Amino acid sequence: MSELPVPAPLVTPANERFWAATAAHRFELQRCSACGTVVWFPQRHCPSCWTTEFDLFDAVGTGTVYSFTVIHRGNGDFRNSAPFVLAYVELAEGPRVLTNVVDCDPSSVHIGMAVEMVWHDTGEGNSLYRFRPATR
Repeated sequence: MSELPVPAPLVTPANERFWAATAAHRFELQRCSACGTVVWFPQRHCPSCWTTEFDLFDAVGTGTVYSFTVIHRGNGDFRNSAPFVLAYVELAEGPRVLTNVVDCDPSSVHIGMAVEMVWHDTGEGNSLYRFRPATR
């Protein structure tokens, strides 16, 4: 398995603060001030009650594999990286994030597997979050 590429994220006004936090190796989530829903990916409105008021907090960086697939034939920048794992990880705070599971044999990944966040720097002042099997 080759190293995964670390493409720079698409930064927009709506997610600029999120990507600034990741550059500092912090995974920032939104919590709706009105109904308490924890939101990921950064949004302007709560998907539950449509308010625009959020509190921000740092996620603990742990979760479990909710669903995954092993990619055996990559495309574009990922062409020479196969096999690699693309997964939905359910964060300890509740939301599910699309990510990669790294630092393990892809055949060892399973639903319910405990994972922890790791950071891969883009080299352009940004970082991408990925997950590896939990060591704690």
